[in-house]
Amino acid sequence: MRLTRLPLIRLLAVNLAIGMTMAGLMLGGLLALNPGNLRSLILADRDGAAALVLLGFGLVITFGSVAMGTAIMALGRKPKRTGDGGGPPVPVPVPVAARAR
Repeated sequence: MRLTRLPLIRLLAVNLAIGMTMAGLMLGGLLALNPGNLRSLILADRDGAAALVLLGFGLVITFGSVAMGTAIMALGRKPKRTGDGGGPPVPVPVPVAARAR
């Protein structure tokens, strides 16, 4: 039996990939914006690659865990109804002829 056939493993893998993507975007944003001269400090260090790997690893663990945890906690929720006929019925006024007394 392949692990990817199990729905829970597939759910976790997809959300881990989403978290890793967000971590990559965050790391790229940190390096692009250079807050507190972070990029300069990493590039000036002779072991800057190790610092970059450790920062990336920490971000992947954090964002991946958040994405996976959010997916697990949302499992018990009912999906929100949309306006395409899947929601509760909307009351429609019915024309009624008035009776004379």
